[in-house]
Order: sequence, then C-alpha cells, then structure tokens
Amino acid sequence: MTAAAPGIPGIRKAAAVVLALGLSATLAACSGDDDDGGGGGGKGGGDPKLSVTGAYVSQPPMADMAAGYLTVRNAGGGADELTSVTTPLASEVTLHTTKGTRMKQVSSLDVPADNRLELSSGGDHLMLTNLSHRPKVGEKVSFTLHFATSAPIEIKVPVEPTTYRPKD
Repeated sequence: MTAAAPGIPGIRKAAAVVLALGLSATLAACSGDDDDGGGGGGKGGGDPKLSVTGAYVSQPPMADMAAGYLTVRNAGGGADELTSVTTPLASEVTLHTTKGTRMKQVSSLDVPADNRLELSSGGDHLMLTNLSHRPKVGEKVSFTLHFATSAPIEIKVPVEPTTYRPKD
C-alpha cells in the first residue's frame, strides 16, 4: 500500500488540471461578447440591435390627446430600454404600462435581448398630450424614440382610424 501513496498526489494533480480545463472551457463558452444576437440575454451579453415595426397613431377622438403604438424588435444579445419619445405633434409624450385595467405612467419600458417591446391598444402604449393639432387619417407623424444605450430611431408614423386594429 505504501507504493500507491506516491501516486495519489499525481492522480489528484491530474484531476485538478482536468477540472480546471473543463471549467475554463465552460466559462469561455458562457462569457463571450456575443454580438451576433445569440446567448447573453442581459445587458452584458452583447449589443442591442433595434428596429421598429407596426407603428401607428390612432386618430384621436379629442383634440388634445392621442395614443401611439409600435413594436421595438431587438435582434441583439443585449437588452435596452425605451426611455422617451418625442414628436412635433405633442409637447409631451409619456410611456404607459397597463396591468389588468390599471394604466400607469413609467419612466422607461424594457426592450429585452433577442425579443421585443410591444406597445398595443389595451396594453403598454404612448400617450401624446398637448397636441399641436388634431391629426387626420392618412397623415404621417414624425417620432424619435430614445433609448438608454442605443442611438435614437426616427420613424414616420401613419395616423389610422380610431377603430383600427393591426393584423398579427
């Protein structure tokens, strides 16, 4: 048995090296700066890659307030936040979230990595107040979307009838 004793430290050392190499490979696979839209899932998992689709403003029933809807798609591995929206149509645009039947103004809305932020009728949305004029169906309204980390995105948004519901 004493002859085996000198071999045990060698086995332990070899096992430690194998374990260290395995952990290094696992950590390397999990921690890369993933800019291709995969993995990550958090703010450190890569850069957000944002685009906007399906944007519209409902023709307002009142002359001083309107609602805006859109989808911000994030094809990147890093999350972002919509922090504000500006438009020449309104002196103030606020972000609102809806839980059940309760609407609440918020300072930002999350744009998750590899996912989307959907602003829709009956859900999260934009409130435009103190309108410069009451927009008509067919008119295009300029919006600038501001984000926590991404560059602003400028879009032209059509005014749709009050009863408009986009098709999925």
